[in-house]
Amino acid sequence: MSRIRTALAALAGLALAAAPASAAPEPAAIPDHALVGYLHASFANGSGYVRMADVPAEWDVIDLAFAEPTSPTSGQLEFTRCQAAECPNVESDEEFLAGIQAKQAEGKKVLLSVGGANGQVRLETAAARDAFVSSAAAIIDRWGLDGIDIDFEGHSLELAPGDTDLKNPTTPVVVNLISALRTLNDRYGPDFVLTMAPETFFVQVGYQHYGGGTGADPRAGAYLPVIDALRADLDLLHVQNYNSGPVMGLDGQYHTMGNADFHVAMIDMLLTGFPLAGNPDNTFAPLAPEQVAIGLPAANPAGNGFTPVPEVHKALDCLRAGTGCGPYEPHGTYPKLRGLMAWSINWDVYHDNEFAKAHDAHAVR
Repeated sequence: MSRIRTALAALAGLALAAAPASAAPEPAAIPDHALVGYLHASFANGSGYVRMADVPAEWDVIDLAFAEPTSPTSGQLEFTRCQAAECPNVESDEEFLAGIQAKQAEGKKVLLSVGGANGQVRLETAAARDAFVSSAAAIIDRWGLDGIDIDFEGHSLELAPGDTDLKNPTTPVVVNLISALRTLNDRYGPDFVLTMAPETFFVQVGYQHYGGGTGADPRAGAYLPVIDALRADLDLLHVQNYNSGPVMGLDGQYHTMGNADFHVAMIDMLLTGFPLAGNPDNTFAPLAPEQVAIGLPAANPAGNGFTPVPEVHKALDCLRAGTGCGPYEPHGTYPKLRGLMAWSINWDVYHDNEFAKAHDAHAVR
C-alpha cells in the first residue's frame, strides 16, 4: 500500500483489535521486495498457456492479461479467457477461480490488467468513464480479484493542445481515467490494489516534452497527470523499461535499454522527480521507493530490450545500496525499491523460470 493508505489501514486495525476472534483476517500485503508478473489469461502469444494453479510460487502479484474494451471509445471492458483452440490446456472457469483463490490464500495478489498493446482504451466521455467503472467492477467481482492494473499503450492517453499543467489536466481521456480509478478505489476501499505499467514515452520522456500543442507528440508524458493525481492510492508503478527508444535522464544524457545503466537512470527519475519540459514550476514530484518496481521482459522473445540477469542485479544493487553503479549515478540509495515486474510469467515458464528463480534469489524477497 501507499504510505497514506497504510496509515488508514493502521487506524482500521485499531478497530479490528476489538473484533471477535472469528473476524475475517486482513488481506496479505504485497511483500516489501516483490516479483510482479503478467499471466496471459486470454491468449497464448507463442509462449503457451499457463494455468493459474501452475503459476510458480515466486510471483507475488499476478496480473491477468488483458481486459479489453468492446471498442476504443466505449469504456465497456470484456475479459475473455483463452479458448481451447489456442490454449489446449486451458482450465475450466471453475478451476480458474479455484486457482485464483488458492493463490490468494498463499498471500498472492491477483489483479485485472486493462489494455495491453492491442487494447486501446479512450475514455472520451462521462458515459465511457461510467461504463469502464461498472464493467471493471463486474469482472473484479466475478473472479474475486484484488485490484486493477492500468496498462494503457498506443493512443489511449494524450494531452490536448494547451493542457500543460500537471496538477490540473483538462484532456477528457486523462480526466475521465483519473475519475474512474478514484471511483473504483472508493468502491473497494483501502485494500484495493492499484498498479500501472506505462511505457517510458508516457512518463520519463515528459522530462523533455510535455503537453499538447508544443510541437512534440501529444502522448509524451501523458501518464504523468494520472500518476500524480493518484499517487496517494498507487501501490506500484512499473514503467516498461523495454520496447523503448533512447531516453534522456537527469544527467542530460540519452540512455539505451537493455543494460543496468538504463534501469538506474529511469528509476532514479521517478524517485528524484523532474521538471516537465524543463519548466521548474511544473514538476513531477518523487514517488516513494516502495511504490516503484523495474519493468522488464522475462526473456528475449518477450520484448525488445531484454536485460541479462547480471545486469538486472547490477541495477538493483546500485539503486538499493549505491554499489556497482555505472556511468549514471543515482541521486540517492533506495533500499525500499519494491522489486521487479516481468512481461510475462508465460514467457518465463517457457524459458525454465530463469527470471523468477534468479531474481527471487537475489534479495528480491
